[in-house]
Amino acid sequence: MGISKYIGSTSPLLPMKQFISVWVRDPRIQKNDFWHAHMDYEICIHTNSLCFTKKMSRVRRRYREFVWLREKLQENSLLMVQLPELPPKNIFFSLNNAQQITERMKGLQKFLELILESNLFLSDSCLHLFLQSELDVSGIEACVLGRTCYSVSQAILRCGRNLRRFHSQEDLSGLRRTEESFESDSDCAFVEPEPQQ
Repeated sequence: MGISKYIGSTSPLLPMKQFISVWVRDPRIQKNDFWHAHMDYEICIHTNSLCFTKKMSRVRRRYREFVWLREKLQENSLLMVQLPELPPKNIFFSLNNAQQITERMKGLQKFLELILESNLFLSDSCLHLFLQSELDVSGIEACVLGRTCYSVSQAILRCGRNLRRFHSQEDLSGLRRTEESFESDSDCAFVEPEPQQ
């Protein structure tokens, strides 16, 4: 699955088209404690878009973080656009029901695909940190407000280094050919900035 958003010309004499591919996959049950557990999903991004700090990334997010993202994007857009819907919250959702998990995963992916089609949202730092950093939602908010000793770009660059094993559920044609060109992005080291005074 995944979306590819293409921008630009197909002429070989002009710069390569920009694309953004996103997948929501690999649902996993995470134990909070003996009585409580939740499901999270891997979000994979593969892009050559200038909007993204990293060209390949993967992070894990749970459903309620998607809910937070939608609310934050709606707030940040000042109600200028109607956001796509998330799959509805189901009080009977079961971590053991493969069909429910698959349907939710498809709905989360469709939500991100539609979000990534909007230039308005592509300029939102919360979206980029959600998709490409390991910060939790309170960490994302702090970073966007400048309350951390690192920038948005630094938070993204410090997330997951070895992405050469990144694969989509479907074998994306040409992924291996383009992987080398993005290798430098996936191996960036995070340099801890000096404390602000």
